[in-house]
Amino acid sequence: MALVSWPHQDAKAVDPLSSDEFASHCIEYRLSPEGSDGIFCVRYIQGFIDGAVATDERVTTNVSAEYSREETFAQRATRTRLGLDLERYGASFFAEFCLGEPIPLAEVVDHIVSRLEGIDFKPKMPLARDFVYQVLRDDYPCKPTDSDQ
Repeated sequence: MALVSWPHQDAKAVDPLSSDEFASHCIEYRLSPEGSDGIFCVRYIQGFIDGAVATDERVTTNVSAEYSREETFAQRATRTRLGLDLERYGASFFAEFCLGEPIPLAEVVDHIVSRLEGIDFKPKMPLARDFVYQVLRDDYPCKPTDSDQ
């Protein structure tokens, strides 16, 4: 009965989390990882990663289905090269970060929390998802950098 009376305008979108609010939770992670703020921080990051992996897997499936139709030599070559990268780097390859196996969630959280410390988000106010995504791309690139070789 409550769902029937729920205003439709509220169901359109979820307000994105600001980096400032995200930081306020995650800074508390260092003091109390088991506290509600610490748990919020960890679960947000875990949800972001899970969402990226699930999305990339679905995109990969859709792209494969599209390529399984008649394909040219160039399309087949592209598909097979992408398949090797996907196999090598994992399901988040197309999101441009690769966590590999196994990397403890706590390590990823520590990277993100470290980058949060000392940042004033007020001037720009990026979204938390943009901040987390940038840290993952910076700290966990899929392909080795020149310094790694």
